[in-house]
Amino acid sequence: MIDSHQHFWKYDATRHSWISNDMKAIRRDFLPGDLQPLLKKNNIGGSVVVQVDQTEAETLSLLTMANQHDFIKGVVGWIDLRNSNLESRLEYFSSLKKLKGFRHIVQGEKPGFLAHPDFIKGVQKLHKHHFTYDLLVYHHQMKESLAFVKQVPETKIVVDHLAKPAIATKDLNQWEMNMKALAEFPNVHCKISGMVTEARWTDWKYDDFVPYLEAAFHAFGTGRLMYGSDWPVCLLAASYDQQFSIIENYLKPFSASEKKQILGENAERFYNL
Repeated sequence: MIDSHQHFWKYDATRHSWISNDMKAIRRDFLPGDLQPLLKKNNIGGSVVVQVDQTEAETLSLLTMANQHDFIKGVVGWIDLRNSNLESRLEYFSSLKKLKGFRHIVQGEKPGFLAHPDFIKGVQKLHKHHFTYDLLVYHHQMKESLAFVKQVPETKIVVDHLAKPAIATKDLNQWEMNMKALAEFPNVHCKISGMVTEARWTDWKYDDFVPYLEAAFHAFGTGRLMYGSDWPVCLLAASYDQQFSIIENYLKPFSASEKKQILGENAERFYNL
């Protein structure tokens, strides 16, 4: 089994200013030694670590961790996809085996970011170097995301955290329609991750997530969905075991081969782990 989405950081108040006052539970270091026992306890054999800082320095730091810990199967880093020297940077990063793809924190950008011609050209170049792209957006950015994915048909895209639906307020209809539309593009996949932090942090129940899981499975099927914990961000609302139990419970009626797809094989294939 593979956890397709987790993070590491050495906490720095300036660099990690996005960790607000109501997120004090994650204002500390989170490193491979903290995650490995949690994976082992849940019989998860490896993980994909995803960027948090928008710097190449962090990407290289995550690669160092990955090379020191076999359970880290891949790294999704950051690169300036709008930079004029992108091609040479991609050539360089292509030599680093555990680097599988890139992500930008689009959820924090102003409307129109995904339509920037230089950004689109940058994402279009990724497939040539066998890199993937993680699309991190909120549900209200999905229309913009649809216009974006139309222009990058050759790049393998995965939508992080189900595009952050408004689970806390039970908004479903518009998000579900947009998920179906995104799933029509065969190069687009989706991570079942980050759900607990989109729900009411201290007052969620399993049933809150079922409509969103049903919609995601209906849209993408079992062949293009992958489990991710979003650890340690998930700790704001749930322990590792609690968030994993949500997907375990949902998958109970599924066949053994379908479970293998969701819990590992799809991530292995998508990221070429």
